[in-house]
Amino acid sequence: MRFTPQFLEELRARLPVSDVVGRRVKLKRAGKEFKGLSPFKQEKTPSFTVNDQKGFYHCFASGKHGNIFDFIMETEGLGFVEAVEAAASQAGMPIPAASPDAARHEQRRKTLYEVMDLAAKFFADTLASRAGAKARGYLADRAISLATQLQFRIGYAPPERFALKEHLGGLGVSVDDMVEARLLSAGEDIPVPYDRFRDRVMFPISDARGRIIAFGGRAMEKDAPAKYLNSADGVLFHKGDNLYNLATARQAAHDGAPVIVAEGYVDVIALVTAGYPGAVAPLGTALTENQLRLLWKMADEPILCFDGDSAGQRAALRAADLALPHLVPGKSLRFALMPDGQDPDDLVRSGGRAAVEDVLGAARPLADMLWSREIEGGNFATPERRAALEARIKELTGAIQDEVVRRHYWQHFADRLRTAFAPQASYGGGYAAAGGFQQRRGVSGPGGESGRAFPSRPPFRSRGGGGTGGGAGGFAGLSTGLRGFGRGVPYQAASPHLASSSVMRGQRSALSRREALILLSLLNHPWLLHDHLEEVAALELAHPEAHRLRAGIIAAFGQYGPSDDEETERTRIRAWLAKNEYDEPIQRVERSITTRNVWGAQLGAGRDDVLSTWRQLVALHRLSHDLLRELKDVEQALGQDPTEANAGWLRDVKARLAEADGLEALIEGFGESSGRL
Repeated sequence: MRFTPQFLEELRARLPVSDVVGRRVKLKRAGKEFKGLSPFKQEKTPSFTVNDQKGFYHCFASGKHGNIFDFIMETEGLGFVEAVEAAASQAGMPIPAASPDAARHEQRRKTLYEVMDLAAKFFADTLASRAGAKARGYLADRAISLATQLQFRIGYAPPERFALKEHLGGLGVSVDDMVEARLLSAGEDIPVPYDRFRDRVMFPISDARGRIIAFGGRAMEKDAPAKYLNSADGVLFHKGDNLYNLATARQAAHDGAPVIVAEGYVDVIALVTAGYPGAVAPLGTALTENQLRLLWKMADEPILCFDGDSAGQRAALRAADLALPHLVPGKSLRFALMPDGQDPDDLVRSGGRAAVEDVLGAARPLADMLWSREIEGGNFATPERRAALEARIKELTGAIQDEVVRRHYWQHFADRLRTAFAPQASYGGGYAAAGGFQQRRGVSGPGGESGRAFPSRPPFRSRGGGGTGGGAGGFAGLSTGLRGFGRGVPYQAASPHLASSSVMRGQRSALSRREALILLSLLNHPWLLHDHLEEVAALELAHPEAHRLRAGIIAAFGQYGPSDDEETERTRIRAWLAKNEYDEPIQRVERSITTRNVWGAQLGAGRDDVLSTWRQLVALHRLSHDLLRELKDVEQALGQDPTEANAGWLRDVKARLAEADGLEALIEGFGESSGRL
């Protein structure tokens, strides 16, 4: 055999049919396929289709159908060997040297596939036996039904060192084959090879054609050295080149399902059972370049679904950095972060498909993830810091290899930089959102009609286009890509109120005083939940720790139920929160309240004071959120149309915000019913 099947399969995987056909036929995308005029018949209406996911072309005019090699042979008059060599040259793959052993090697691989299938059957049978009771209990706890177990061929490896070895040996499988299939642990320091997987729930891993090539095992014992253990790399399996559930997800993606990347086997299974058959997972490693290529063959924008904790966010950013150099037109990633402390399996079990839909619907583009990372927690109050941010953005975009994508990314980030650091127009305003630094008020626009200009400093200028103040906040180096200041919708607002609000998600690091007072009121006076539980649950809270503590307070209240004794109720809730590791958010709440002026939130306050304080806190909190949303609208309107009417609207909103902040001081007058003079 001149070429091994694996070489041909890899060549077809690397070289999409549209790339080969596109050298001779002008193709246009039509849904998941491409269409063009037949290269075999004269026609005016396109009837020639190409499907990259299925790996073939079809000509309705002539009835011809085939893969990349068939097309080269048909259009160039070459034989099969020459067609393969031409395709390999286009793909940049070296031709393997002809070897008389090639056929024997292929037969060897077929034998190993058979061995892996026998092992999977043994594990499945063991799971169904008396020995698998503990593993079945684990799967039941994870809500993995019997039908799902059969669908994914889940099994159980018994704890004995030689159980699988003896079973396969009894079927005539040699020890050498078991070692080469990576089912046994062997080596110079291991005199007798033994089962690699013991006392583990087993998840078979298949290749793109559905053949089992490896296993992942989940330990049943808590003190096991590795919670998850995968097959070692070998003849059949390279963990960085495969994805869990790949074969099923490929077909699902072709049928229109979204491609979702989770972190583990159980997460994938949960997503599939929730109605997302396009779910896949890396195999014990961070996402690799080869896995990224597999994902982009299935979908233009796979959704990476990471856990909501800090580790999950770091994994998301690592994936973003990995993808950046390889972006090409039309290919990118989206990122969906789980609620804090949850993974996809938790989310499916607690909220079902609707909860997953909410998370996926909020998935963020790759560019948003990168931008948020660069500005999060940053202070850009000086020109040098803003210049450093610009330099980082330039370095980031410079990593993109595709020239067109690189140019669009730079324009995208340049627009954001310009908007974030743009000076306010003559109606005043004063602050830019990124970092909250103060700009000069009254800097004149191109017309120079500001009544409050600073003659000692030249105004900011815009290259090549009109606008309200030009440039990128007056720091150098943004002349390219920043032309036409004032066109388009601003990405974020330029006021301190909005920059520190929950409307600007991802830019909040400190818990607000008002949210802290609301939570402290609930901690010190949980009797408020008797009549205000639904109101508490519906409040918009900006900080993640506030969300978490609110959920904990409600959970503790539900655990014990209302009590007539206030001290008992407060003690129970505090004890439950301490037991469930809520000390850190409680401390954050207490640190956020620097004065004791709001008497009604403190211990010892009388009921009338507590209730009056609560009502005002909630009313002001809702009013503030409404005004911040209105502020976002007006600042976007000003970016598009800097008229005096919009400037007046901005002044009015800011005045109402200041008035709302001032009203909070009225709470300090309460306290008479608490014995306060």
